[in-house]
Amino acid sequence: MSAPYTVRLAEDPADREACFAVRKEVFVVEQGVDETIEYDAYDAVAVHVLAIREDGVPLGTGRLLHGEAAAAKTGADASVGSLGRLAVVREARGLGVGVALVRAIEDAARARGLTAVDLHAQTHALGFYERLGYAAYGPEFPDAGIPHRAMRRAL
Repeated sequence: MSAPYTVRLAEDPADREACFAVRKEVFVVEQGVDETIEYDAYDAVAVHVLAIREDGVPLGTGRLLHGEAAAAKTGADASVGSLGRLAVVREARGLGVGVALVRAIEDAARARGLTAVDLHAQTHALGFYERLGYAAYGPEFPDAGIPHRAMRRAL
């Protein structure tokens, strides 16, 4: 699997459906997250990014919450966005797709005047985010039955 890919904002309905399909494959099928909690009201207001192979196959996705939508996840700090729902399909892992998605979300945050990005990382992914400049804070907590830690990176 070495075909080139691009990362872009998911702005049309087909792109959004591709994002949701990746999330279903990774979170619902692979990790066993209940589908009824995977999709939420924030999907309608989030900035979604999509990594897509040049032949049209979706490889990964993530979303940025900002403003009111991010308040509960960022300590109500309006200058901080919330990165979430980052998912890369199994066959694309190790190709830099996750890094490209995080950087695209950070770019979207900067474009909206945000000064930092928070996220809730599954504990097995802490090292990935640390390598991208995120620092963990606070205690471990469960989300969808999976251990997580809060992390933040100043932009």
